[in-house]
Amino acid sequence: MTRIVVDPDSGVAPWRQVRDQLVHLIRAGELPVGTPLPPIRQLARDLGLSVGTVARGYRELEAAGVLETARRRGTVVASVPHGDAGTAAALTEAAAEYVARAGALGVDRHDAVQAILHAYRDDEAAVR
Repeated sequence: MTRIVVDPDSGVAPWRQVRDQLVHLIRAGELPVGTPLPPIRQLARDLGLSVGTVARGYRELEAAGVLETARRRGTVVASVPHGDAGTAAALTEAAAEYVARAGALGVDRHDAVQAILHAYRDDEAAVR
């Protein structure tokens, strides 16, 4: 399996990083439908995370129908996330990256939000 990397300093919860990276790998075709994923305990050990942290990432994707777990087969990719599941994960990832970059620049929350609003206004003006 393509390597998942968890950055404890990213400001994004580790379970969410696991979930978001799996969504990205599945959408990119690097983990096609039917691909077995490592057992939760193994992935947790490999990433230096608790079993509960990895289990939460898997559970979120199972609830969205992206992963499927069966005793004999283990956890496998069940579907490619489309629409809300993939979009929400990608948006969460982009927002976390933005917050981290804004924080590194020393920008407070109010100014960071204002920058987003200005970007949307500029984008809407360009479309007209």
